Amino acid sequence: MNRWLMVSVTSAIGEQLARRLATDGDALYLTGRDAGRLEQIAMDLRVRGAGLVVVEVLDVRDPVTLAGLIDRTTAALGGLDGVVYMAGQLPDQAAVNRDPALIREVMEVNAIAAMDLLGRAATLFESQERGLIVAIGSVAGDRGRAVNAAYGAAKGALEIFLSGLRQRLARHQVDVLLVKPGFVDTPMTAGFTKGALWASPERVARDIQHAMQRRRSVIYTPWFWRWILQVIRLIPETIFVRLRF
Repeated sequence: MNRWLMVSVTSAIGEQLARRLATDGDALYLTGRDAGRLEQIAMDLRVRGAGLVVVEVLDVRDPVTLAGLIDRTTAALGGLDGVVYMAGQLPDQAAVNRDPALIREVMEVNAIAAMDLLGRAATLFESQERGLIVAIGSVAGDRGRAVNAAYGAAKGALEIFLSGLRQRLARHQVDVLLVKPGFVDTPMTAGFTKGALWASPERVARDIQHAMQRRRSVIYTPWFWRWILQVIRLIPETIFVRLRF
C-alpha cells in the first residue's frame, strides 16, 4: 500500500487519478477547497477499496496552512510515499491584460505554492531515500503565447523548478514527474469550444498513473502533444510573433 498526498483532488483529473489509486488499495490524504465535494469523493474512494482516506479543506494560497501539510499527512497516514500537486488556475488573459496585478494570484496557485509544498516534500523524501513527486504542468509552459501568457509563464516556471528538484533528488532514489496535458475537457475549460485534440480527464489520469508506475520524468498527455509542441518550439521568433493561435 502506497501513501499519497493529493493536492486539489476535487479537480476533474485529480478525482479520476484518485479513483485509480484507491482501486490499488492505496492510502490517500486528499485536499481541496470545497468541503462537501471532498467528502463525496472520499466516500466514493472508500467504496472503491482505498486503504485509508483522510480529507483536509485547504487553500494553497495560505502559506501558513500549506507549511504544515507534509507533517499532517505523514502523521495521518503513518508515512508518505508520494505527493501529487494538481492545483491550478486558468485565468482570462484579457482580464490579466487589463489588470496585471492578477498575475500574482496566477503565479501563486500554479507555481509558488507548488514550489513551496514540493520543496518540503523533497526534503522528506531526500532523508528517507525514496519517494515520488508528481505535478501537473501544461503544454502552455513550452512557449509563451498571447492568449495565455500568464498561465504559460507560471507553468514554465514550475517546469524549471521541477527540473532542478529532479537533479537534486536523483541520487536519493526520489523521482520527479512533470505531467504536461494538452486540452482537457474539465469544468475549468467549460467555456472553450471542444475539438479533436481534446482529451477526457479519465484518459489523462490513466496516462499519469502509467507514468508514475514507470517512474517517468516528463510526459505529454495525450502523447501526440509532444510532437505538436516540438514543431511549435522550432518556429523562429520572427515568424511566431505573427501567428494567431
